[in-house]
Amino acid sequence: MEAELVALASAGATALVQQMAGEAWEQVRGRVTAFFARRSGGDPEVIGEELDEARGELAAAAESGDDDATAEARTGAHAEWKNRLRRALRNDPEAAAELRALLDELDQGSPTITRQTVETHNTISGGVQHGMVIQAGSIGSLNPGSGQGG
Repeated sequence: MEAELVALASAGATALVQQMAGEAWEQVRGRVTAFFARRSGGDPEVIGEELDEARGELAAAAESGDDDATAEARTGAHAEWKNRLRRALRNDPEAAAELRALLDELDQGSPTITRQTVETHNTISGGVQHGMVIQAGSIGSLNPGSGQGG
């Protein structure tokens, strides 16, 4: 059961961090604030401010143009809210159903959460390969064989 809660908390944190950059943030913020306030008995205003602070850090990192800083900010926000969600789920058995419903809502109605499906087919032939082999749906303009990177 703990693994299921961790997976749900991770999915919730992923959706939350994605929504922090979206246009529907105010609606999502209100729902998430209420979720945590009910679970922790915390002050909704304080919880909202914490969410806004995380969103501000993500926005500042993105505006800096530094990809490493942006990735670090996303990772930090994800870890923080995943842990908070996991605690809420562990402490309140009814929280899982509410979080699943919220995630379903976000998945259905939000253009900021998109799912991309990529089909990749790789063929390696000619015996033993001693070079780099990469399998991915998209690597942008990376082309290791040409000596040019993107």
